[in-house]
Amino acid sequence: MRRLRGPGGCAWDRQQTVATLRTYLIEESHELLDAIDGLGQAAHLDAEGLEQAPPQPATSAEALSQWREELGDVLLQVAFQAQIADEGGWFDLQDVGQAIADKMIRRHPHVFRPGGQAETAGESSASGEPPSSSEVKDRWEQQKRREGKGALAGVPRNLPGLLRAHRIGEKAARIGFDWPDADGVWGKVAEEMTELQQAAQSGDRGRIQEELGDLLFALSNLGRHLGVDAELGLRGTLDRFTARFGHVERSVEERHGPEHRASLDELEALWQDAKALERQGRLP
Repeated sequence: MRRLRGPGGCAWDRQQTVATLRTYLIEESHELLDAIDGLGQAAHLDAEGLEQAPPQPATSAEALSQWREELGDVLLQVAFQAQIADEGGWFDLQDVGQAIADKMIRRHPHVFRPGGQAETAGESSASGEPPSSSEVKDRWEQQKRREGKGALAGVPRNLPGLLRAHRIGEKAARIGFDWPDADGVWGKVAEEMTELQQAAQSGDRGRIQEELGDLLFALSNLGRHLGVDAELGLRGTLDRFTARFGHVERSVEERHGPEHRASLDELEALWQDAKALERQGRLP
């Protein structure tokens, strides 16, 4: 990146600013997410699972290669912005690495001793055992508050809406601002649905949008209490819709040609065909 940005380097790279790179960072991050989806079961192996897994992960060499490539593309974006910061005299890539290493040590007192030396056994919990995953999360949040950061700090405004809703609900819950169980959230969903219906009857578009947002936030919280992620749920629904709709489009074109506009009854019948093929595992 230093060579590309330097005199005699690439004209395009030299013209980029931190602001212009935002789009590329988002695109590369989403391409990495697509590559992770391609890993299959290997994407769900935690440290213990990887320790017990066979030498070759349960995924294809092509999927691993794609994952590696997309990680490199995201890493390039980090290097690109760090180079711009270096040119401004603010910090460099080494500073970025040191800052995150320092944060990991500071936020994991159960693993690292002062000065960064790893402990052999780790800090014990109240039971005398090493802290659980949930206890580690709580300590992480406590450390952030000691650093002067609020409970919702670290949730980017530019996250996809449902993902941001899930993370905000999750973080608020860690300080006790939450329903005790899913039953209370069901009531909130019903309440927000009623308010949305009332807003729709009023015709006030601003109020409708506000109430729709409230309903979506309540549904995200319901998903969290039920142990699922609303963002992932919606993505799965959109993938299924896209596959089914593709079948409908292809079927109409095969029957009538590309210019034909099918009736709603025919489209519904083809949609049901697509669902049946999906259940049989035969939908492309």
